[in-house]
Order: sequence, then structure tokens, then C-alpha cells
Amino acid sequence: MALAITLSATYSEGEEPKSLRGTSRFLSQNGRVALTCDKNPKICLIKGSAGPDCCSNKCVNFSTDRLNCGRCGKKCSFGKICCEGKCVNPKTNEKHCGKCGNKCNNRGSCVYGMCSYA
Repeated sequence: MALAITLSATYSEGEEPKSLRGTSRFLSQNGRVALTCDKNPKICLIKGSAGPDCCSNKCVNFSTDRLNCGRCGKKCSFGKICCEGKCVNPKTNEKHCGKCGNKCNNRGSCVYGMCSYA
């Protein structure tokens, strides 16, 4: 059993259709254009952005991005993470033990990413 439904719509003169079917998905009817941070760096400051800094036309956070640590294009090597714009080893760094900002106390040391392991 087959069922076919046909819809038709009529528009009065001067009225635009509500559907975007048949128009480009990339250019909306009102002419809005996607903003990029290379031409408008303030776009990275809006809520929901990946970060406040612009690098290679992408919003990033220089303090935490492993691929842009401290500056555009600076990659952290294997096993290191980006904390406060510096590449650190979370297994041994006493200011960033296991994760960024996890500081070991004065007598403890960072071993295998844990403070005072032994």
C-alpha cells in the first residue's frame, strides 16, 4: 500500500516563502555572512566560544589549548598538557600535578600525577 501526500502553497504578491527549500543553505535570505576571527577578533569573546584568542581563523584558549599553548601554533609534546600557557608534564609538575592547578603541598612531591604518592 502506498500513500502519497501533495502539499501546495500559494503566496500573495510581495510575500516571501517561509521555507528555505530551493535557496542556498549558506546564504540566508537576509544576507547574513558568517563572521571569522581573522577579520573580527571580538567574535572569540562571545559566550560559547572555544576561547578568547584567534589563531589560524579559529577561536582558541592560549592558556589551555595543547595545540596552541601560550601562542599560536606552539604544540605541547606527547604526555604534556597546557597549563597557564606553558607545556607541563602533569606526572611530575608540583604546580600542576595530574591536572592544571593541582598544587602539591610544600612537603609533598608529584609522582605519577599524584601528590605524595610514596
